[in-house]
Amino acid sequence: MGDSTYGLLDYLYGPGKAEEHIDPHLVAAWDSLAPDPGRSPDLKSTLRDLQILLDQPVMALPKSERPAEHVWHLSVRAAPEDPILTDEQWAAIAGRMVSATGIAPDGDDAACRWAAVRHADDHIHIIATVVRHDGRQARIRRDGARAQAEARQIEIDYGLRRVNTGDGTAAKGPSSAERHKANRQGKERTPREELRETVRRAAAGVTSEKEFFDRLTAAGLLVQQRVAPSGDLLGYKVALSDDRNEDQEPIYYSGSTLAPDLSLPRIRERWAGNTSEPDQDTTTDRSSGSDRIRPADARRQATTASWQAVLIIDQGEDGQIAGLIAAGGEVLDALAKTSAAHTRRELRDAAFAFERSTRSHIRAERIHARGLRKAARDLVHGGPALGRVEDGATTAMLIDMVFFLVTAAAQWHAMKGHAQQAAAARQAAEHLRAAYQAAAPMYLGVMRDRGRRMSLPLQRKQTAYLRQAVPELAEQVFAEPGWYALASTLADVERAGHDPAALLAEAAERRELGTAESISDVLVWRLRRMAALPADASTLPEHTTTAPTPTRPATRRPTKRKERPANSR
Repeated sequence: MGDSTYGLLDYLYGPGKAEEHIDPHLVAAWDSLAPDPGRSPDLKSTLRDLQILLDQPVMALPKSERPAEHVWHLSVRAAPEDPILTDEQWAAIAGRMVSATGIAPDGDDAACRWAAVRHADDHIHIIATVVRHDGRQARIRRDGARAQAEARQIEIDYGLRRVNTGDGTAAKGPSSAERHKANRQGKERTPREELRETVRRAAAGVTSEKEFFDRLTAAGLLVQQRVAPSGDLLGYKVALSDDRNEDQEPIYYSGSTLAPDLSLPRIRERWAGNTSEPDQDTTTDRSSGSDRIRPADARRQATTASWQAVLIIDQGEDGQIAGLIAAGGEVLDALAKTSAAHTRRELRDAAFAFERSTRSHIRAERIHARGLRKAARDLVHGGPALGRVEDGATTAMLIDMVFFLVTAAAQWHAMKGHAQQAAAARQAAEHLRAAYQAAAPMYLGVMRDRGRRMSLPLQRKQTAYLRQAVPELAEQVFAEPGWYALASTLADVERAGHDPAALLAEAAERRELGTAESISDVLVWRLRRMAALPADASTLPEHTTTAPTPTRPATRRPTKRKERPANSR
């Protein structure tokens, strides 16, 4: 809602912020004889005429009864891949929208005045004044939800791209004005989006209000707390130091306006019920005189916690699963915050996309997600991987496991009919796949080289283990480039005192193996985690001192690989 009809019209008929408006003109209005500034030789005068006509019902009211904000605005946009609609089609769509939202219901002669302006191929803007001809204000409560419902039907009727239906749990998106401002300043994201991402990272794994607000301050945000007369903390709001209004004052956003789960009461729920006892299983870096958990150990523990969460998502109760998915978002936020440069962009985008998957109408039972939340906390306290090989290798291991956690979340949301959440999780999985491909090759390459240098008798031994453990997958694995990394890992498993065939069979029984892009890669990371092997194989001694020319252990043609689903890695 706004207070200036002329201001909005002037923008719609103007050149745009970057000359992006082309041929602004009217496609429909409450009156077929309404003047069109875009087709008038005197643009400014006709703009004023149109503004006066639109505002006429408002101005007819006594000044004391006029609403402070009387201008209603709706943008209706087609997808880039949709066909270009005609003016007549856009006019029909505009009529359906003003009817559905309550601005101008069909057959209502006393409805509000409105106009639809087209200044680009792919969208229109509808402007209306909310005072009806009979002096009453339009009943437009929940107009956004009604507009969305009508848009879904329009997509069907016109054969346009189908957008996933929301359930009212999404964070509020940035306004057109916020996007235009970000574009002018050359920023990729709006302040609202930047703040939401920063606050989510600050909340990842926190266990107290003090820790949360300390993280916000450390992230460079301006923070204001809302305190009751009793001294109780009621809420907070944050701002970017360089995002200011016309008076050069910081523009603050409350946590609840950034996202429903970022209000202070909802953040407090994350640590409700936490035990006060210190964690006994945290591995610390005593050699450096620090009590901080080592980054590699934090990533290992997060991998284990993520794996346990995947198993529960397969068979747990809905509230329990919702809590695990929300906590999985915290792990992803923490991983993005502490990632190395070559994976940072994809992990950040994965966390940004997955944020939508962490909320639904199913109430999250967070008591079951303590392991994941502790993992997120340890990732943050462990800090970033600063180029150490083991840190990078365990990062690849963790990305591999979080991919399966995100994929499990996508499948659960899809089963529950949560279309937007499922789509967001699938998008996050694509970013994780790209991050894995950037993180893993260096470390898998070391394992493959070690496998190729093994003696023929030792290679045959690993071949036998594979055929014994997973005979139905053996030929497919032999055909993969990663087979030698798996063979090397099986030898490491045996050297560590485990039964390679038994451990391999256990690893292969777990979910998602059949849809993996590289079965051998997945088995490598699972075995190294299960056997507590270093993710960085370069720290281990060679399996043999001889290095005969290796031969691929395939005795028959590989079985044809099944076409994998689009969400597989």
